[in-house]
Amino acid sequence: MEDRIFGTNPVFEALSSGREVDKLFIQEGARHSRLGQIIALAKKRGIRYTNVSKAKLDELSDGGNHQGVLLFAAMHSYVEIEDIIALARERGEKPLVIIAEGLNDPHNLGSIIRTANAAGAHGVIIPKNRSVGLTSTVAKVSAGAIEHTMVARCTNIASCIDKLKDMGLWIVGTALEGSMPIYDCDMKGATGIVIGSEGEGMSRLVREKCDFLVKIPMLGQTESLNASVATGVIVYEAVRQRIG
Repeated sequence: MEDRIFGTNPVFEALSSGREVDKLFIQEGARHSRLGQIIALAKKRGIRYTNVSKAKLDELSDGGNHQGVLLFAAMHSYVEIEDIIALARERGEKPLVIIAEGLNDPHNLGSIIRTANAAGAHGVIIPKNRSVGLTSTVAKVSAGAIEHTMVARCTNIASCIDKLKDMGLWIVGTALEGSMPIYDCDMKGATGIVIGSEGEGMSRLVREKCDFLVKIPMLGQTESLNASVATGVIVYEAVRQRIG
């Protein structure tokens, strides 16, 4: 199977990461500095590209914002949980892992992967079932971060949490009824942050597995935040604590 990637930043990051590329299409007559960098990188890697019309790219991208470039590459591969923890150890850092339980919106998962990469988190864990996977939309929304961020899949999130605990991580879950504000929770050590699904939040079993349940202060009329926004708030609180 192939993964369809379009847009200047996602394509550039895919090429930069060394992804195996099957086909690369560039819009005829397109003029963009990033396109020039993409062409130069493709030539450096010995990847041939084909000039096509904008109409053809519109068709290949299903009307998406392709910005004059699209490629077909080998599908994204998932890693094991142990690989994520090993990365942290290689860097000499305390693991920081995001556990996304049952997200259905690829835009949310793409944004979370982008946030994870920006914040220096070591990886993202998603369930194999009842969750969006690493689709082309996720790749597009991640703005290239998917090429540099480890993503693991597990059959059962609760069992995955048990494994992370055995590896020395404390598990922090986000919930409206959390017992403490995120600012009072110590996340300087090895930490796994659980984000629930868009509609139902965390499942009962996953909630019970968490060492801490925290809440983001909500001062207005809105009771909750979008899953990806909530992730950004709590992950960067962990970053703030870690960098002092």
